[in-house]
Amino acid sequence: MNKAETSSAPMVTDSAAAAPRQPDTSIMSDMKSLLKVGIIHSNLITAFVGFWLALRFSQESFLDHWGVFLLVMSGSALVIAGGCILNNWYDADIDPVMKRTKNRPTVTGTIPMKVVLLMGVGTTLLGHMLLLFTTVQATLWAFLGWFTYVVLYTMWSKRRYTLNTIIGSFSGAVPPLIGWSAIDPNLHIVPAILFLIMFIWQTPHFLALAMKKCEEYRAAGVPMLPVVYGFDFTKRQIVVYIACLLPLPFLLPSLGVTFLVLATLLNLGWLFLGITGLFKKDDLKWANKIFIYSLNYLVILFSLMVIATIDFPF
Repeated sequence: MNKAETSSAPMVTDSAAAAPRQPDTSIMSDMKSLLKVGIIHSNLITAFVGFWLALRFSQESFLDHWGVFLLVMSGSALVIAGGCILNNWYDADIDPVMKRTKNRPTVTGTIPMKVVLLMGVGTTLLGHMLLLFTTVQATLWAFLGWFTYVVLYTMWSKRRYTLNTIIGSFSGAVPPLIGWSAIDPNLHIVPAILFLIMFIWQTPHFLALAMKKCEEYRAAGVPMLPVVYGFDFTKRQIVVYIACLLPLPFLLPSLGVTFLVLATLLNLGWLFLGITGLFKKDDLKWANKIFIYSLNYLVILFSLMVIATIDFPF
């Protein structure tokens, strides 16, 4: 969700002033937009935590598995990037309508569509190939996440159903399972809870974004919840999903009391912010606060999981 900003020149000639302004572009900004670097970064955080916790619960050393770690991170990044590229390729017809997507290279034409398609397919295949050097289970989780995002979300549900957010949330909840399965391919309660946290977290996160960009989604014909059912209904849904996060830290007692207390406070803070929105009239300001809180929530919560499992020498 990266946006390229343009800057104004201090002086222009009359002819230059008459000419239409073009957005500032570069290969780097085009690639960041095409790959959706922010999405890759946030997903790699959760994949790392899944990998880290699998090591801790298996009583394995990170140094003994640094090669697997590199494969997991690079393979996951490529699979996620491949899905994002194909999402941009498929949505090239509606992206010009939305302010936050109208400068993507698939819209401006700075990267040919055939090249974009080849990049999406190529990075996807390469990412899965790298993950196959870890475990089959990790590769299967990655494929399920990619398939859900590209086929079930982008190509099928995004333009048809308000449930597109729920469907897309599955793909965003998969990275912790990839990281865990690369070390321990067996079923375990910890990665299951990580999956649930990410699955539930994404709905209030993306519904808040949908409220902020409601008119853009309406113009693009994307039936996001606030477009179809309005802000009041969407706000209630956001509060419900935040409340569903409350019991999940209690299902991770092995992470310790400190984690439980801090995670619960983090959940209560978000829930309080959510409830206040039911009584506020400035919906967009509230939605922005929910969105920002959700970003900080993700980083803080998953950082706490790592800190709680570090063996300090004191």
